[in-house]
Amino acid sequence: MGLAVDVVKRRGKRKHESYDSDKLLRSIHSACLSVHAPEGLAVSAANHVTSIVTIWVNSKPAVTSNDIRRVVAYHLERYHPDAAYYYLHQRRIL
Repeated sequence: MGLAVDVVKRRGKRKHESYDSDKLLRSIHSACLSVHAPEGLAVSAANHVTSIVTIWVNSKPAVTSNDIRRVVAYHLERYHPDAAYYYLHQRRIL
């Protein structure tokens, strides 16, 4: 669900968009599966981390996509360190 918080895209080259927790949930889930985490762990980690990040985002008028990426990786580290690393660096890996 989109919130009234603007996400400033990387390097400001693309249009800003509203924060979308469902989009974040899918990307975290995908990162977990990409490093071969079991489905149950991927779902649980994605749900918990998305909840934490959504609370954090709600306290800001605007955030950058890099800010979100760093905060997600920090909290995902608790659930699956490899997924956290992948999530933080996936643009450079791919």
